[in-house]
Amino acid sequence: MKRKLSSTLLAAAFAAYAGTAAAQISDGVVKLGVTGDMSGLYADITGPGSVLAAKMAVEDFQKTSKAGLKIEVVSADHQNKPDVGSSIVRKWFDSDQVDAVVDVPTSSVALAVSQITRDKNKIMLNSGAATSALTGTACSPNTVHWTYDTWMLANGTGAAIVKTGGKSWYFLTSDYAFGHALEKDTEAVVLKNGGKVLGKVRHPLNSQDFSSFLLQAQASKAQIIGLANAGGDTINSIKQAAEFGIVKGGQSLAGMLVFITDIHSLGLEKAQGLIFTNTFYWDRNDETRAWSKRFMAAHGGKAPTMVQAGVYASVLHYLKAVEAEKSDDTAKVMAKMKAMPSDDPLFGKGMIRADGRKIHEALLVEVKKPSESKGPWDYFKIRAVIPANEAFRPIDAGGCPLVKK
Repeated sequence: MKRKLSSTLLAAAFAAYAGTAAAQISDGVVKLGVTGDMSGLYADITGPGSVLAAKMAVEDFQKTSKAGLKIEVVSADHQNKPDVGSSIVRKWFDSDQVDAVVDVPTSSVALAVSQITRDKNKIMLNSGAATSALTGTACSPNTVHWTYDTWMLANGTGAAIVKTGGKSWYFLTSDYAFGHALEKDTEAVVLKNGGKVLGKVRHPLNSQDFSSFLLQAQASKAQIIGLANAGGDTINSIKQAAEFGIVKGGQSLAGMLVFITDIHSLGLEKAQGLIFTNTFYWDRNDETRAWSKRFMAAHGGKAPTMVQAGVYASVLHYLKAVEAEKSDDTAKVMAKMKAMPSDDPLFGKGMIRADGRKIHEALLVEVKKPSESKGPWDYFKIRAVIPANEAFRPIDAGGCPLVKK
């Protein structure tokens, strides 16, 4: 009789807890909106894989949570256009009761969405956009920048290459906010470490023909051609550089933002020896492998990119903060996310700073030779682990108005 009474009391207590938590959720549902490039040049990097990662985070959270939260994930294609992304997010906030927007690749879209998120007092969990302005002059109390940024890429890859002899550079840059920021941050690192920039050329987003740009880079005689682009643009520029015999002629390519899906598209024969910086590699340890195998099984065998991993980790941290506060109130949840250290199976231990920058370790990786690869997606050698306190820009160096001096 006592045992039966005890179990009844426990059930009642749980129900009361769950009811209290649900009662403080504004509309009874925590709704997440994942927006990104679902079918264009960044679709492999983010796209449907980011939606899957968000849903995996919800699933894993609910396995251990006692809060009884009802959680929904919606998604939309912003087509890499700021006006389209802005329209989607405004509708989500104004009509669809979305609490947080997730991923938001393409820096021009992310900068626009970050401002809307601030104006509407919602939350943005950025994983896909790279511009370091999101935690610098354009920082917002409503935005978390999780996975990587242009400062991290420049300081990880740029500094390593200059220190090993790549002193003269020429930039091939995607002509929008992301490319400009990556070029600017990398140029600063090159100059700081004693290198020089011989020139730069900017190409339209989603270019198919890089011949004129590559010929200019080749004619510069620079030791390093820095590719300040991403996704399909990086793949096409590397493929066409091979056709022009640029590497065989003695110049080297530096992929300033490279994803594992890019290497898969290029093949190890063309990509071998590339050095770049990532913050996540699926085959790093037992925990990353276990999660990635689940992801691959649900995503057609494709390995997760660092952006997709960042979507999972940022959503998981957000949901833990909602649970801890028993509320989806923006100010309370943001404060808890920054106060509560993060610890997830993909990025390990980290924290979110006052400027919204999530800090964690970064990895300097090198693409394996075909003979070194032991199986599908076995593409990287980890050359160095960059500590969290060195991987990202110092908090007082970005010009973020939120940082107290």
